[in-house]
Amino acid sequence: MNKKQLFEQIKSKKSFLCVGLDPVLENIPKHLLKYENPVLEFNKQIIDATKDLCVAYKPNTAFYESMGLKGWETLIKTWQYIPKDIFTIADAKRGDIGNTSAMYADAFFNEAKSDMSFDSITVAPYMGKDSVGPFLEYKDKWVILLALTSNAGHSDFQLHETPDGKLYEEVIRISSQWAGSEQLMYVVGATRGSEFENIRRLAPDNFLLVPGIGAQGGSLADVCNYGLNKECGLLVNSARAIIYASKGEDFAEKAREEALRVQKEMEQILLSANLI
Repeated sequence: MNKKQLFEQIKSKKSFLCVGLDPVLENIPKHLLKYENPVLEFNKQIIDATKDLCVAYKPNTAFYESMGLKGWETLIKTWQYIPKDIFTIADAKRGDIGNTSAMYADAFFNEAKSDMSFDSITVAPYMGKDSVGPFLEYKDKWVILLALTSNAGHSDFQLHETPDGKLYEEVIRISSQWAGSEQLMYVVGATRGSEFENIRRLAPDNFLLVPGIGAQGGSLADVCNYGLNKECGLLVNSARAIIYASKGEDFAEKAREEALRVQKEMEQILLSANLI
């Protein structure tokens, strides 16, 4: 999916919501345990309930890798179940060099080898261009680089001052020489607020993947006030607040209610910005 197609989906659904598919077996409704694969059934029902309200799904691969072989099978089947007109993000946060990075790219982009072909993958940029390059060789795929995250330890490195600005600013500035806004996105935490204005100065045309609303307390209004661009330019992720809106048999219905609440707020923001 290219940037134009992604923006068309945003306008069509009046939404820039990304739903995080981060299931923990112990947290899913107990009645699903009767299924051969409870996590897959959980994901399927969440997707069925929200697919008309969101433009992206983001499985965090750690939640699947932790389950071994069955987890990988669940990740593959989840990717296969997601409608093909919805943007898919493998939240894998890979970061290595050479052949290792190339194998990671194959794992998530090369369906002939791995049975998966996500539209995008999150990548840690710490090892530089040669760790990101193998992913960028897939010209029809996206790389989403970690830039300014929402975790408590983000200041350990990301805010360090360099001769040319903060380290996260250097990440954006240097990486923008590797690929354009048609192939490169950045992760920016919702709790960063007004820092989005600075990020837009550095990356005016790139899409930003924004975790941290909902359970993590980030403000959608603040994110949009500083982060919107002429093509929306935001994919705002919510995971726990949606997928765990209820732990009862009505979990899918309640997930839809929460996704609809966010979508309606996004619709008003897009209308106010004259984007729809």
